Amino acid sequence: MNILLTGGLGFIGSHTATVLAAEGHEIVIIDNLSNSQRQTLDSLEVITGKKLPFYEGDIRDVPLLKEILKKHHIECVIHFAGLKSVAESGIDPLKYFDNNVSGSISLIEAMQAEGVKKLIFSSSATVYGVPQYLPYDEEHPLAPMNVYGRTKLQVEEILQDLSKSDPDWSIVCLRYFNPIGAHESGLIGELPQGVPNNLMPYICQVVSGKLPYLNIFGDDYDTKDGTGERDYIHVMDLAEGHAAALAFTNATKGWEAINLGTGNPYSVYDLISAFEKSANQAIPRVVKERRSGDLPIYYAKAGKAKQCLNWQAKRGLQLMCDSSWKYQKLLADAF
Repeated sequence: MNILLTGGLGFIGSHTATVLAAEGHEIVIIDNLSNSQRQTLDSLEVITGKKLPFYEGDIRDVPLLKEILKKHHIECVIHFAGLKSVAESGIDPLKYFDNNVSGSISLIEAMQAEGVKKLIFSSSATVYGVPQYLPYDEEHPLAPMNVYGRTKLQVEEILQDLSKSDPDWSIVCLRYFNPIGAHESGLIGELPQGVPNNLMPYICQVVSGKLPYLNIFGDDYDTKDGTGERDYIHVMDLAEGHAAALAFTNATKGWEAINLGTGNPYSVYDLISAFEKSANQAIPRVVKERRSGDLPIYYAKAGKAKQCLNWQAKRGLQLMCDSSWKYQKLLADAF
């Protein structure tokens, strides 16, 4: 198939590109490089052995989107383009609603105009909010606790209404849990601009000497070791989930929301311990007060993904850490 990846040079988009290219699909990428790097395209072309069409542009640019969809005979769009910092979303909510919600509407308008009605949307477990029960299944009430989560839920609702209004649409909203890790080659991984918001890239920068220590926000939660527990999933498992969702969109119509997680929560200390094995060194850390809005524990019920997509995560925590460290070392050597 001919597939457009919006935000395709980002962390999850770039890894998904490698899986889709390996399956023989033709990949086209649009990215505004607001939180990604142009050099990722070079790495993707090394991994895939293909020249990948790339457009530096914004998803709010409807004429550009129409041009890309038409020129490349796009059959399905995988929509990764979105701002994703929970903290920043609370500081600048209009920026998030404009990019994540208005940008998605612009994309849908362009797709409608060109008759492209297959869409896989990069959603998030943040749509669930405070757990009423665990693990989260897809029927859990939706009550996001932050602006970022609300933008994801709004897009999900727009897409659900769209599918009701036009039965020709095939839409899958993939609710990610906590992706970490890197491609097995070490050529691509998570490389946020500025100081990382997420735990794994922050650990990588501490171990590589760019940051002095790791902040642990709370060690007094009601969890097995007092630190927060999350459903960490290897980014390559997540990427393979998108390939499975692509096959699902070809076989079905309508709208579905599906969790992509492992179903196994790991604590902050679990992650630190595994990474210390990968890097063969201790990670300096400082325990600080809990952050407002952080949940003690959450994780996925992943049965629907197995049932609908014939997919389940298969890579463990140690491999997540090993691959992240391999990427960080190659990155340090490159600079």
